[in-house]
Amino acid sequence: MDREQVRRWESQCIQEQPPACATACPMHVDARKIAACVSRDDFRGGFASLAAAVPLPTILAHICDHPCEQHCRRSEAGDPVRIHEIERACAAYGAAAVPQRASSPRNQRVLVVGGGLGGVSAAILLARKGYGVTIAERGPVLLGEVRGFGDAILPKSAIEADLSALDALGVRVLCNHPLQEPGASDPSLPGEADAVFIASEDWAMFGTGDPSTLATSTPGIFAVHARQKPSPIFEVFEGSVAAISIDRFLQGASLTANRTDQGPYPSRLFVNTGRAEPLPAVVGSNPEHGYSREEAQQEAQRCLPCECLECVRVCEYLKEYGSWPKRYIREIYNNECIVMGVRKSNRMINSCTLCGLCAEVCPEKLNMADVILDARRSMVDLKRMPPSAHEFALRDMAFSTSDAFTLARHQPGFRASRYAFLPGCQLAASSPGHVESCYGHLCDSKDGGVGLIFACCGAPALWAGEQALFRQTLDGLRSSWDELGQPTLITACSSCFRVLHDHVPEIPVESLWRHIDRAHLSPTGSQGVLALHDPCSSRGMSEVEDGARDLLRAIGVEVKELNERGRTTCCGYGGLVQIANPVLADRIVGRRADESDADYVAYCAMCRDRFAHEGKRATHLLDYIFPNECDPAGRPDPGFSRRQENRGRLKARLLRELWNEQEASGPDPLPLAISPDARVMLEKRMILEEDIRHVIEHAEQSGEKLILPGGERLLASWRSTCVTYWVEYSADDSGFVVHNAYSHRMQVL
Repeated sequence: MDREQVRRWESQCIQEQPPACATACPMHVDARKIAACVSRDDFRGGFASLAAAVPLPTILAHICDHPCEQHCRRSEAGDPVRIHEIERACAAYGAAAVPQRASSPRNQRVLVVGGGLGGVSAAILLARKGYGVTIAERGPVLLGEVRGFGDAILPKSAIEADLSALDALGVRVLCNHPLQEPGASDPSLPGEADAVFIASEDWAMFGTGDPSTLATSTPGIFAVHARQKPSPIFEVFEGSVAAISIDRFLQGASLTANRTDQGPYPSRLFVNTGRAEPLPAVVGSNPEHGYSREEAQQEAQRCLPCECLECVRVCEYLKEYGSWPKRYIREIYNNECIVMGVRKSNRMINSCTLCGLCAEVCPEKLNMADVILDARRSMVDLKRMPPSAHEFALRDMAFSTSDAFTLARHQPGFRASRYAFLPGCQLAASSPGHVESCYGHLCDSKDGGVGLIFACCGAPALWAGEQALFRQTLDGLRSSWDELGQPTLITACSSCFRVLHDHVPEIPVESLWRHIDRAHLSPTGSQGVLALHDPCSSRGMSEVEDGARDLLRAIGVEVKELNERGRTTCCGYGGLVQIANPVLADRIVGRRADESDADYVAYCAMCRDRFAHEGKRATHLLDYIFPNECDPAGRPDPGFSRRQENRGRLKARLLRELWNEQEASGPDPLPLAISPDARVMLEKRMILEEDIRHVIEHAEQSGEKLILPGGERLLASWRSTCVTYWVEYSADDSGFVVHNAYSHRMQVL
């Protein structure tokens, strides 16, 4: 994976961006964290969070002008959170001595002129870094401008608690000092200071300064600039800016680098406040004394809290691993960089459905499908893709690209094709009768000849990250298209439509739903209201989505939308998650199936079968266009083995009945007796009847089998590429009875 691309993806995820209250605060106090602490009665933790952000936490807890509240997102659903009152409660019920730890002493000295909020803040921050700091104050005490608030607003104990940091850090304080121009001879000041911060007023004699760094035109002199209205939090911020600048100046570093997020700035964090219940602020019973503990907790619990997680809310895959995309992206990248050791993220990488819903709901349009596909391709290229992840799906695709299924023929009686019907692997596997009906309908209603192509679009290889195999499969489809004279393809499969549209733009492809002749349709009987499910592969493809809806209206089927257009969720088949993580795949389809009590109608064969597999009553659009069952919603999922058989038999039947071609028949398949319960077990373990036959044929021909206790049952194995199959069976007069089977999908080196 490209490191720069990884960083771009990470930057798109805004979940870790600070909330609006924090970015509106010049000191970026994490009010969300403070509220979280107080909501669980942890006032000490709330105060510690405040103290981590500001050097004078007790004072600011009482007199901060709280610009954060003006930007609180809770105001979009009720009153803004009373952050100031919560911080005041933290000082009242959780204040503790703040440990003052200074770095190793430095030889450089700093003079701070002025002992107000800005000067004292700068002195504390610089002393923590190990500098020798002296404060020179004209008045009799430090922080004289805030002592006039009175005890009701700012208790003297709060001032003394914060000023104790100066003694702990060894800051020298000179009060009643007749301030002169810095640099003038004054035996009470420390010789030649290495840097000076003028925090008392604007000293124009040093020239115009830079407001972002407080640097003046005189090197080493930093000064505040005239301000219209003093603000406690902004005075502290100025002290912080000066401390950063002086530290950089004394270390010879850039004064301006990486300071774009200094001070207030707009938050990038998206918060969907529409989900929040509007709530008023808690009114304290004694405003003069502030909130009680219980009142502060209640108010803190009104904090939303601000977070995005839009993608996690709609995606079982992103929810599965307990985090959010930025962390997943870093974990995936680190997983690739492992040279020796266990790659713990392989399963996570192979569990994404690649549906792209995350990009639809993400304010920054981050698509985890792009990340996952890139990771899978890299794993394949580096030969780190575990064979168990996609082997079964790729075997099924190999069947669909083999002579057992592939076909390219002109319409009987035609030597050219204006169109060609490409039904797709899954419709032929799920409901071969519908393929025959559709093809007959197109032949009857279209001029210029309608050819028929049985081929695979290569979607499983694309999803598996097997780029070479994907291109090879597309080349096979392109050859069939060329063979028929490059007709316009009509497809019933949304995945085929998507793949051809995105990867083979030279092949014209159109949706079957636009080519069904409405004049030949009959209104269907009342089915009640059906819930319409769009396949995720049709997202953004209006020709497909609108065409399906138009057809349903034309035949009088009433449907309701399961979701906003473009926001459909996956059925649990996309991205091959059903193979790599079947438990998660079942949760995905289960969540979708639970969204409505109505029968579902889909126009993707795989979606319909996935719902049937879950036990959800579901129909296919073609069940109403070409009805052939009395209860199509009750049609079961055919299962893996039957799907392959359906494809092979469909090809043979059409060759025989339409083109009078008889394929050479092979030997009769080994007769197997498999109970319904055993079939469920085989389906769950992804073992085909073909695999069972290979095992038994090998055992019976070679004699390599074990006799189990009791003498009636046999156990045998057979290895195919990277899979070893084990079958427990017995023989009877009609053939062989299958009792149990399992497999190991791994490579033994």
